Amino acid sequence: MSALSLAGITKSFGGNAILKGVSLKVEPGEFIALVGPSGCGKSTLLRILAGLDHADSGEIILGGSDVSGVAAADRNIAMVFQSYALYPHLTASENIAVPLAMRRLSRAQRLPFIGALIPGQKNIRSGIIRDVREMATSLKIDHLLDRKPGQMSGGQRQRVALARAMVRRPAVFLMDEPLSNLDANLRVHARGEIVDLHRRAGVPTVYVTHDQAEALSMADRVAVMIGGQLLQLASPQTIYDDPAHIEVARFVGQPRINLLPARVENGTVAFGGIRLALEDGSVAGNNVTLGIRPEFVCLADSRQDALAAHIERMEFLGSEVILHARLDGIGESMIAKLTPADASGLSTGMPVALGLSAEQAMVFAEDGRRLRAMPAAADATREKAHG
Repeated sequence: MSALSLAGITKSFGGNAILKGVSLKVEPGEFIALVGPSGCGKSTLLRILAGLDHADSGEIILGGSDVSGVAAADRNIAMVFQSYALYPHLTASENIAVPLAMRRLSRAQRLPFIGALIPGQKNIRSGIIRDVREMATSLKIDHLLDRKPGQMSGGQRQRVALARAMVRRPAVFLMDEPLSNLDANLRVHARGEIVDLHRRAGVPTVYVTHDQAEALSMADRVAVMIGGQLLQLASPQTIYDDPAHIEVARFVGQPRINLLPARVENGTVAFGGIRLALEDGSVAGNNVTLGIRPEFVCLADSRQDALAAHIERMEFLGSEVILHARLDGIGESMIAKLTPADASGLSTGMPVALGLSAEQAMVFAEDGRRLRAMPAAADATREKAHG
């Protein structure tokens, strides 16, 4: 049974559809990254999961029970916010203890002065302090327990926020871009910390981010949301190597994928010296889009069976060089990822010939769907073998 299941979640604001029938299943112990551009609905979906907002329709199944109408406080879901949401007047220890105090102490027991006089309050407080110290020790922030948020760095505040979420032993973790306020170096370090904490806790996690590097490097599976729809849910490698939709291919990948207009003739797509045979042999309409990642574009020795282009600019990134070129004749832009050795001697304005790897090329229909295709020569060989 799935730890968390969403079915047909919809949400509109003022007639503007934000979520359009989103369905998702999170398995026990799984880390799912929900990634997409700003405004795609991912944070809205997370708020609905947490109970901070309500869906117009659909079901949220948690641990086998429908919690769609259950209040946020009763869902046993912990959420880490982008701003961390720590109380500035409380110490780290007191911040971490807040969810435990809310769950274990009655309203009367939480009152200052009077609460201390109620029987059993002292023992409960002792248990809370013990659990807070155990969690702080596991996250290596026990030396920060007496500090207030204003006395801590961004990375330290982030760990305190994580400790506050984890200490209550929730059924599901929700994280809304928790690393966006950290600098680049600390963000990379924090990725590893969050993944390590997730593995130790074993709690299913839904992690929202617009940073594809975070999604691909941290998650067991990546869910790509575009325009309020969940376009693909798969492993990070599948999302990158085998996108199911042109919008997934366009969003995931840095530098961006090359997308070029092409046409289908007799079930075959021909472009730049490569020929791809569509597996179903036909497609609605003759116009398609050819996609190829920059790492599969190379410099060719001659312009025969290659694309003639002129270099517009080059980006030296140390271990690689990103070449931006403009194709002669059709005027489309093209990006190639080269080694510094391959790029040696090249300069802006220089003519080049670009070769494409047919085995790595993708074809997308006019509606954005991925069309299965393979190099035409290999397709002919296969047909002969089956003939």
